[in-house]
Amino acid sequence: MSRVGKAEIVIPQGVDATISGATITVKGSKGSLVRVLPAGISVKKVDATLVVERATENRAIRSSHGMIRAMINNMVNGVTQGYEKELEIIGVGYRAVAKGKDKLELALGFSHPVPYAAPQGVTFEVPQPTRIIVKGIDKELVGQVAAEIRSFRSPEPYKGKGVRYVNERVLRKAGKTGKK
Repeated sequence: MSRVGKAEIVIPQGVDATISGATITVKGSKGSLVRVLPAGISVKKVDATLVVERATENRAIRSSHGMIRAMINNMVNGVTQGYEKELEIIGVGYRAVAKGKDKLELALGFSHPVPYAAPQGVTFEVPQPTRIIVKGIDKELVGQVAAEIRSFRSPEPYKGKGVRYVNERVLRKAGKTGKK
């Protein structure tokens, strides 16, 4: 049995979890999230907890048991606290400008600015021109948006210029030494 999968998910006060067939809906103060469960995995509501169970010992079902439990736990945490990822931009002239709560315009050394519109449920904050905060209630979506923004100009190993996560360690290379 999966150690993660058999742990119960505690539903905090103010969160409503409903299960109908293979669909689970979690509603909280920040919004609501819906997820369709794969075949062979079921969720039961017992008092103020959710229990994730699997029907058989099939290898595919067994391997996804803990992951499904973690995803449901992330849904519960998302509708109560929300998630955020911070990105920092390093490079001369590299900057970000917020165009509303869900649009960014990035200057990343290209001949043109890079526009980016967030999917529904994700917002941006730009406290400094070199810092972006991606916020939302869906952990998976927040991480995907942050990864897409990082992919426009990922950090290069020689000078370290580009978009990186805050506290991300970029391995640096020595570069050319020149003629002696």
